[in-house]
Amino acid sequence: MGGGVHNVTFEPRCRNNWHIHHKGVQVLICVAGRGWYQEWGKEAVEMTPGSVIAIPEGVKHWHGAAKDSWFQHLTYMKDVQEGASNEWLEPVSDETYDKLK
Repeated sequence: MGGGVHNVTFEPRCRNNWHIHHKGVQVLICVAGRGWYQEWGKEAVEMTPGSVIAIPEGVKHWHGAAKDSWFQHLTYMKDVQEGASNEWLEPVSDETYDKLK
């Protein structure tokens, strides 16, 4: 992901794949709607306007909209080191996603 702030919008049920940011910290700021953030092996965290999450370097995670809501967040990278990259992994399964309330 390049520099600067990016505005990302997800339609209901839309989510990205599991992924890892190497050599940088991703920050998410929810600005509209309702969505989810989840780290591998942990419970999902609901995001609503004003929620801020800093995702440590090297943590496998995903984020996206709730089943019944659009979701919009701002995102930017901080503490970016030389050679920073994103590693895109498997999709979030419907089984995992459908357990969220």
